[in-house]
Amino acid sequence: MSKANRKILVTSALPYANGPIHLGHMLEYIQTDIWSRYQKLRGHECYYICADDAHGTPIMLKAQQLGITPEEMIKQTQIEHEADFAGFGIGFDNYHSTHSDENREMASKIYLALRDAGHIKTKVISQLFDPEKEMFLPDRFVKGTCPTCKSEDQYGDNCDNCGATYSPTDLINPKSAVSGATPIMKDSEHYFFDLPAFEDMLKEWTRSGSLQEEMANKLAEWFETGLSQWDISRDNPYFGFEIPDAPGKFFYVWLDAPIGYMGSLKNLCDKTAGLNFDDFWKKDSDAEVYHFIGKDIVYFHSLFWPAMLEGAGYRKPTNVFAHGYVKVNGEKMSKSKGTFIKARTYLDNLQPEYLRYYYAAKLNDRIDDLDLNLEDFTQRVNSDLIGKLINIASRTAGFITKRFDGKLASNIDNDLFNQFTAKADTIAALYEGREFGKAMREIMALADVANAYIAEQAPWQLVKDEATQAQAHEVCSLAINLFKVLLTYLKPVLPTLCEKVESFIGVELTWDAINNQLVDHQIAPFKALMQRIDPKHVEQMVEDSKQSLEAQAPVVEEKPQVNHLEVDPIAPTITFDEFAKVDLRIARIAKAEHVKKANKLLRLELDLGGDTKQVFAGIKSAYAPEDIEGKLTVMVANLAPREMSFGVSEGMVLAAGPGGKDLFILEPHQGAEPGMKVK
Repeated sequence: MSKANRKILVTSALPYANGPIHLGHMLEYIQTDIWSRYQKLRGHECYYICADDAHGTPIMLKAQQLGITPEEMIKQTQIEHEADFAGFGIGFDNYHSTHSDENREMASKIYLALRDAGHIKTKVISQLFDPEKEMFLPDRFVKGTCPTCKSEDQYGDNCDNCGATYSPTDLINPKSAVSGATPIMKDSEHYFFDLPAFEDMLKEWTRSGSLQEEMANKLAEWFETGLSQWDISRDNPYFGFEIPDAPGKFFYVWLDAPIGYMGSLKNLCDKTAGLNFDDFWKKDSDAEVYHFIGKDIVYFHSLFWPAMLEGAGYRKPTNVFAHGYVKVNGEKMSKSKGTFIKARTYLDNLQPEYLRYYYAAKLNDRIDDLDLNLEDFTQRVNSDLIGKLINIASRTAGFITKRFDGKLASNIDNDLFNQFTAKADTIAALYEGREFGKAMREIMALADVANAYIAEQAPWQLVKDEATQAQAHEVCSLAINLFKVLLTYLKPVLPTLCEKVESFIGVELTWDAINNQLVDHQIAPFKALMQRIDPKHVEQMVEDSKQSLEAQAPVVEEKPQVNHLEVDPIAPTITFDEFAKVDLRIARIAKAEHVKKANKLLRLELDLGGDTKQVFAGIKSAYAPEDIEGKLTVMVANLAPREMSFGVSEGMVLAAGPGGKDLFILEPHQGAEPGMKVK
């Protein structure tokens, strides 16, 4: 099934250092941690590394808004990130930062190797430039009037109203989203990685089994449209590493971010005797390298990254494993509903291993989205972990302590014990293949067998009669042995619980010892190992998530990052009197329908309590018409009518989110009525 003496490097995508960790992020780190813990449990030499992704325009601007240096901001963020990961039992062998000497060294080394091999090209491009901030503006740092439908306040890459895509230079009356100044055109020489030169290699590699089939199929679509040279440079001011042979030019954040895997490993090697960087990354390495990522950054990890490695003379990853997003209660994570839950908010209310188990119980090897249904979460954890697993020990250990001096019997039923250990290869294969959900079902099916055996033998009855006390002793001893086998299987998922169990039974839980029976063996008195989830704590977590929403100074994400929300830059200030003119009203969506030839628009008829208004809203990417008809929302009722190619829009529906599927209309509280003024 798996070769012996494996040398394995495992990574998770690097969290961006401009915000807190939330439960969407935690899916990936829990998935990776379970897999790496399983490899270590099997005796393999496995290292799990990660780092904060610390460069880019958004971090530079946010630090300015906070009145601190980027270095100060990323240092504090890393402390918070590491505390959250530790709280969830994520067992990194090393956690570093892309803003490090090791990463600077590796990024420069790879760039120079690519340059010397002829894979770096230069050309002059024209970009919009903010004359006040004296900086070039990425597309989403420019706003203006759409050149197609004339909608105002649109981003520089596409229109939220009509769905048109364009260059920021096509905008009418463009403004810098950073300062509000009118940008000017300015030429600049940029550096490009010649990705098309690696097309043949990439076509072969993406179909080599190194990617999930869904990922390989998606990449095939990109090959059909043709690969383009990749702009890897940014102009000063920029928070990042300066390109070695280009003063005033900096590596684009996505150039040095994946190299951060190498930087973190190099940092670990420098402080670990006998650990050699080249053993993992040299061209002919027989080590295994695995990247766990979110599906939204497949392009970078499966095209740019392997091409960079190939061009610079390094080995490519063994596999890149992508996962889907986290939904809560079947919907996108929502701040208004309290389901956008930060890792720290969860840890303040619930035990981390509840979530580790629930994610494990729903994970597979595909790129499916995972639904964190909070009611199912409570029921499943209480049923599986407390009602089935812990129940085995809690029903039997007391008799061992009170009636048999805490010592297990010298004989147990080998047939049932062997039935449990015979599942080892099946469960191992499921862990190896990232089919954690199937593994959990196998384990809980065994727990059901153990509980049925205990119920049938009824040791609480057997101990009452001196003639059957020896039988009671054997029954309870077998139950503890079965419990030991089950917890060994679950050790990658529930490491903290397993530490308690090891103290209780007096042995370390190892895969190699799974067939070893505990006979004539002393155990400690049983103590409660895990408490049931109280639904009130889940409710409090949701409530705390609503209350913890703080007014932040958000910036646009220039760099896409797994499960991160992209937020707008701060617009130019307005006075209170100007804001007071905005008339916000509750409206019922009486009718919703698609708009022909509009990629992002829905036509809404909004009932304001007798008055009906037509609004064209750019929410099609997140809502189907049938999903929102009849719902209450909030609209700007006194916005001047605007003539559009599809008709007249008589207001604006309020919505928030990063865009695409993650866009949420505001839904008022219960008891609100159409026409009611929002204050």
